[in-house]
Amino acid sequence: MIAVVIPCYKVKQQISDVITKAIPFADKIYVVDDACPEGTGKYVEENFSSSGIKVIYHQKNLGVGSAVKTGYSKALEEGATVVIKLDGDGQMDPAMIPRLIEPILNKTADYVKGNRFYDLAYLQKMPGLRKIGNSALSFINKMSSGYWNVMDPSNGYTAISRTALEHLPLGKIDNGFFFEPDMLFRLNIIRAVVSDIPMKAEYKNEKSNLKIRKVLFQFPFKYANRLIKRIFYNYFLRDFNVGSMELVISIVLSLFGFIFGLFKWIESIETGMPATAGTVFLAGLPIILGFQAFFNFLHFDVSNIPQKPVSSEDSAL
Repeated sequence: MIAVVIPCYKVKQQISDVITKAIPFADKIYVVDDACPEGTGKYVEENFSSSGIKVIYHQKNLGVGSAVKTGYSKALEEGATVVIKLDGDGQMDPAMIPRLIEPILNKTADYVKGNRFYDLAYLQKMPGLRKIGNSALSFINKMSSGYWNVMDPSNGYTAISRTALEHLPLGKIDNGFFFEPDMLFRLNIIRAVVSDIPMKAEYKNEKSNLKIRKVLFQFPFKYANRLIKRIFYNYFLRDFNVGSMELVISIVLSLFGFIFGLFKWIESIETGMPATAGTVFLAGLPIILGFQAFFNFLHFDVSNIPQKPVSSEDSAL
């Protein structure tokens, strides 16, 4: 069963067109009204009588991530094999659904997402500030999630296999706008294969509910938190490999060089005696070697991207 989850908050004007275009490509559509002040859920019930469309209500606004998770849970409960997340604001073309789910049906990927940066022509309609912001976020997300092969992490047009969804701890995934980046982190932890699909950026007159100031304060800490957890889970808890050794060596050498150099610098100031060339060399060499070890770790991390879909492993049992 192909299911579509549409989180709804202040999208009453666009939702009818989105559902109409999505119906031909889905067996079931779950509209999750996240306490929408416009009554989007009620509007859908009044204008669509199909048994393939189900409206789910949140009594209070819990965030877009929470709305998607509610839809995911219901889709799993009713036997969905592939679940698409489609925004209700009309920025995503439902006609792309067949392309989005193809890698999952072919068992070459567990999670597929849109990528508005694949073709420069697709970026013409994207505001300049968003281009810069998304580019920066993409690099940060590559480090945080470990998926160095994907771009446009904030893109919410996604599809996921039932198997991957069942492996995810839905209750731990972020309830707000950090939902998509957090999904990538969680997918890396279960070693799921993620693929990008080129798509156009569509921007009309819709208003975003994303508060930039709030994101600037919250996202950096969340990215740092996911990065530390991913490194710990993948390189120390589950396994200890060449990448683990390179990271440890990098940290030890860099700290030694920095602390030794700082101590000698302070000593030189107090005594008035300049540090010898040998002392400078002894402080600088460990730092240089530490950076080299760190870049070796990064190379290992890039090559450590999940390659075998989780769904293919289950089907082989």
